[in-house]
Amino acid sequence: QLQASGGGLVQAGGSRRLSCAASGRTSVGSAVGWFRQAPGKEREFVGAVRWNEGNPYYADFAKGRFTISRDNAKRTVYLQMNSLKPEDTAVYYCAHSVRRPILSMIPNHVTYDYWGQGTLVTVSS
Repeated sequence: QLQASGGGLVQAGGSRRLSCAASGRTSVGSAVGWFRQAPGKEREFVGAVRWNEGNPYYADFAKGRFTISRDNAKRTVYLQMNSLKPEDTAVYYCAHSVRRPILSMIPNHVTYDYWGQGTLVTVSS
């Protein structure tokens, strides 16, 4: 089971760190991705990391503001979000892929086999 946590209310310009923890017999798979879905909008890719690689991949809007890191021992992936904007308000989800995805498929939600419950981040102006 994957569980995303850390959401809440934050003022514009502030920061928030989300966590995605694998529990029980769930592995983190070969890749962990973060997605978000704002009210009335489609789910969109935020960023992802392939487990055996050092460099995460980010959507353009996330570059320079969001950072993905991981703790192998805790089987946890983090999404550090800085300089938050009201348009970042969304439910954030983490997901993992059992197989190592090719680069072009990393942003595609169909790549990911297991999804955690989302966590809501609300950015006030």
